[in-house]
Amino acid sequence: MASSEGFVEYVMEQLEDVGILRYRKMFGEFCVYVNEKPIVLVCDDRIYLKKVAELEEVMVGQEVGVPYDGASERWVVDVDDRELLREAVEILDAVTPVPMPKKRKEK
Repeated sequence: MASSEGFVEYVMEQLEDVGILRYRKMFGEFCVYVNEKPIVLVCDDRIYLKKVAELEEVMVGQEVGVPYDGASERWVVDVDDRELLREAVEILDAVTPVPMPKKRKEK
C-alpha cells in the first residue's frame, strides 16, 4: 500500500518550523527532506527514522520496523506524537550530512 500525499502533507504540518522542508515521491512512497537532508521516510503511511546512536535515548521503547524489502531496520514514530517526532528530527538533522550532488553523465 503506497502512502498518500495527504498523509505526507500532515507530516509536513507536524514538522513545521524545524527547518526548510520539502518532500519527494520515490517509488510510490515519500522522503521528507529537512534542510536538504533526507531525514524521514514515509512508507505505507508510517514514519520511519534512521537508527543512529544519537537517537537511542530519545527512542527508548519505540517500535522498530523495515520500511521496504531490503531496507535496514528503522525507528517507527507515531505522526501524532509531535513532540517526539520534532525532537528526533532535530537530532537527525544535526547529525546527518547534506548529500553530495550527483554528477551528471556527459553525452
